[in-house]
Amino acid sequence: MALLLDIANILGGLLLAVPLVRGLPKIGEPLGRFTDRIAPWAWLVGVLALVAGGYYLIVHLVSGPQLFHFEVVGIAVGVILLWDRLTGRRALTAGGENPAGPGVLSGRALVLAVFGVIAVLVGLQGLFTPN
Repeated sequence: MALLLDIANILGGLLLAVPLVRGLPKIGEPLGRFTDRIAPWAWLVGVLALVAGGYYLIVHLVSGPQLFHFEVVGIAVGVILLWDRLTGRRALTAGGENPAGPGVLSGRALVLAVFGVIAVLVGLQGLFTPN
């Protein structure tokens, strides 16, 4: 179950960090194509992140030892990826008019992209952290 949470954090983080990742030389375009292929299943990654993060949240609050950042980030990734399905409003990650111009990240898009990078790092850390 911990592996599923780590994978959900990594994939969800990549989906959120797409605008920031595409600007990286040499690795931006292949990662962008990969995220374009998994984008239709973003809702499934969100459900997986919510279920796995919620499971570990309950386990660690009831039996200890403490609350970890892995499950908090997983729950946040799940909520962000499922925002339009949960609320019926436009997705948080959906683009709109960017006052800074095309190709420039600002505001909510920049915050979500940075959080996506953080989620990827947390997922990678979770892969190498023993339970």
